[in-house]
Amino acid sequence: MQNQQGQQGQMHQNMHTGNVPPQLNHGGHEVIDLNEVLGAVVGSINQYLLLRQHVKDPELLDILDRQYKFMQDEYNITVECFKTGQNPSHPTSRYEMKQGNDFIYGMKPAQPKKPWQSVSEINDEYISSCLLASCKSGASMKTMAALETTNPVVRRVLADSVPNCIEMGYELSIYQNKHHYYQVPQLAEADMNHYTNAFAPAQGMPQGQRQMPNSNMNMNNNLRH
Repeated sequence: MQNQQGQQGQMHQNMHTGNVPPQLNHGGHEVIDLNEVLGAVVGSINQYLLLRQHVKDPELLDILDRQYKFMQDEYNITVECFKTGQNPSHPTSRYEMKQGNDFIYGMKPAQPKKPWQSVSEINDEYISSCLLASCKSGASMKTMAALETTNPVVRRVLADSVPNCIEMGYELSIYQNKHHYYQVPQLAEADMNHYTNAFAPAQGMPQGQRQMPNSNMNMNNNLRH
C-alpha cells in the first residue's frame, strides 16, 4: 500500500468564494459518495457484531474477529481524513489472511437452498456468505467513490482500501470453499485451453503517426493563387 499523499494545509480555489480550507476540500459527488460508503461500512461492522454470537466454527470466529478489528481501524482513518481533508494519523494498513490459497474445484450434490422457517436455522454457511457479500459490496462502492473523489488524501485512502476488501473477501471464499459452501466448477480442459490461449502478448512500439494534411499550408497556398 502506498502512503497517503496529500499536501498538508494546501489551499484550493473555488471560483466563486475564493480559497477553500483543507477540511472543505471536497467536491459534491465526493461528499455524497463518502456518506454512502461510510454508512455502508458502519452497516458491515454492525453486521459482523450481530452475527458473531451465532458463529460455531472457531476458524470462522477468528476470521470474523480479525476482519472486524481491521475494518474498524480503516473506517476510523477514512472518517478522519474526510473530516480534516488531510493525512490521517497513520497510513492505510494492509490486510493479510492466514490461510493458504488452495481452492477445491468441482461440484458435489447439495440440497437446494430455501428460506428459513426459524432463526434457529442460522449457521456458519449463512454467516460466512453475509460477510463475503459485505466485502464484495465494499470493494465496489469504494472503487466508485474513489473515481468521484477530488481530495487527494481521501482518494488514496479509498483506493488503498479496495485491495483489503478483495483480500478479506478472498479469505472468506476460501473458507467457504473448504467447507463446500462455495463450490467452483471448471470448464472442460479443451475449453479452458481455448480461452487461456485466446490472447497473445503485445509487441513493439506504435509506428509513426499518419501524416495529416496541413490545413494552414493549404490555406496559404490557396491565398497565393
